[in-house]
Amino acid sequence: MKSLHGIRLLDLTHMLSGPYGAMLLADMGADTIKVGPPAAGEGTRKLLAKNPRFSLKGMGAYFLTLNRNKRSVCIDLKSEEGRELFYGLVRESDVVMDNFSAGVTDRLKIDHETLAAINPRIITCSVTGFGSAGPDPHRPAFDQVIQGMGGGMSITGEPGGRPLRAGIPIGDLSGGMFAAMGVLSAVVARQQTGRGQHVDISMLDCQISMLNYMATMYSLSGENPKPLGNGHFVHVPYNTFDTATQPIIIAVIFDSFWENLVEIVGIPEFRNEKYLTQQGRFDDRDFINSRLQEELLTKSADEWIALLKEMRIPVAPVNNFEQALSDPQIRYRNMVVNVSHPEGGSTEMPGNPVKLSETYEDSYAPPPLLGQHTDEVLGGLLGLDGGRLEELRAKSVIR
Repeated sequence: MKSLHGIRLLDLTHMLSGPYGAMLLADMGADTIKVGPPAAGEGTRKLLAKNPRFSLKGMGAYFLTLNRNKRSVCIDLKSEEGRELFYGLVRESDVVMDNFSAGVTDRLKIDHETLAAINPRIITCSVTGFGSAGPDPHRPAFDQVIQGMGGGMSITGEPGGRPLRAGIPIGDLSGGMFAAMGVLSAVVARQQTGRGQHVDISMLDCQISMLNYMATMYSLSGENPKPLGNGHFVHVPYNTFDTATQPIIIAVIFDSFWENLVEIVGIPEFRNEKYLTQQGRFDDRDFINSRLQEELLTKSADEWIALLKEMRIPVAPVNNFEQALSDPQIRYRNMVVNVSHPEGGSTEMPGNPVKLSETYEDSYAPPPLLGQHTDEVLGGLLGLDGGRLEELRAKSVIR
């Protein structure tokens, strides 16, 4: 059994941040019903769908990944009959999640106040760029906009270079992760109060939270941090270095790591007593990094990693996707899983990182075809018979 068995989630999300948050909850067992417009469903269905390299049977990588373990129902929420159907589903559900622009749920009459009047236990969650209130909550925002405004881009890149966004879309993904945490927190609170509540997630808030201790360092010093490339502002050597084959990362945090490193690389200059402390190494960081780099070019990455691992010095290769996804540790923990297409075939994708000792089941249902479960859900949860379903379908209220 999965940990969220018995929780029903109505998923109104699109693109990345919202679908990712809903996917995390679906992976943990929430009965997740994706509610989309009848015409074409949510926009992510089209992304990469016609690209033969990044799609499977007309379903692109975005939708394949983000919508596993979900069912699909098509309802026109702009029509009165469609809203009534949705309200019926709300009565039978625990959570409604969306990442519409601020104000859209009010216009559609599916805001928390409206839904709570129908089901006082309902939990709603909205992921937006800037939150539901403030000087400018209605401005549009996507991943890189949020990365830029959140400060993280200003410290990403090489010293003196132009700012760079993170290689993965952390603006979107962090919004989804915090949304999942917020929903779970509200579920726990409901056990005590008996009432649902609204979870308001701002992607910009999430980026500020992730600045963490570096924001506190700025507050204490008044100094804006600068990009350091792959180096560290305290520890030396802590960087990415080239070898004879591929780059590796060496992270010397403790003085004992340094002493072991000196024994392995055999560089006479590193036996300077000054370098036995962090501050001494930091004072000569450019020399240490450059001299170490010279030595590391004499052997392959595998050779250096074996030597450094044996002495328990933190070390790792800079893996490409092929190397990362084939790593034995990753495979052992089932972090690469095979997910089917509803019409046949399958593909590998990242698994669920949350491993529980008891209520854990690692299973992945195929992402749904558009409206694949409309009759199943509306008939099963709302008791609509075939005649009523056909009537609503003829009016384009459902699909």
